[in-house]
Amino acid sequence: MTLDGYQAKIEYDADLDLFRGEILGLNGGADFLGKNPKELRAEFKKSLQVFLEVCLEQGIEPRRSYSGKFNVRIPPDLHERLAIVAQAEGKSINALAQEALQQRVAA
Repeated sequence: MTLDGYQAKIEYDADLDLFRGEILGLNGGADFLGKNPKELRAEFKKSLQVFLEVCLEQGIEPRRSYSGKFNVRIPPDLHERLAIVAQAEGKSINALAQEALQQRVAA
C-alpha cells in the first residue's frame, strides 16, 4: 500500500483478527491496524501524519537515509559467472548488479 510516496507492508494478525500495516523506510516505527482496505488506508494516513508531525517537532528527518553501499556475499561460482558476463559486456560487476537490482525493484 502506498500513500504520498511512502510504502507500507500489510500482514494479517490472527491474534487480533485485523490487518496490520507497517510504514517502511522510516527513521522510526509507524504502524496501523484495520479490518479492510478502506480502514487500512484511513489508518495509514493518520499514522503517517502523526509520525511526520513528531519528526517536524523534534527536527528529525522522517525517511531513513541510505549510503548507497552494501556488501553482498555470493558463492564463488556465481561471482565468476558475473565477472565473465560483465567483462563480455564491457561493464563492471557493479554496473551489472545495479542493472539487475533496478529491474527487480522497478515498479
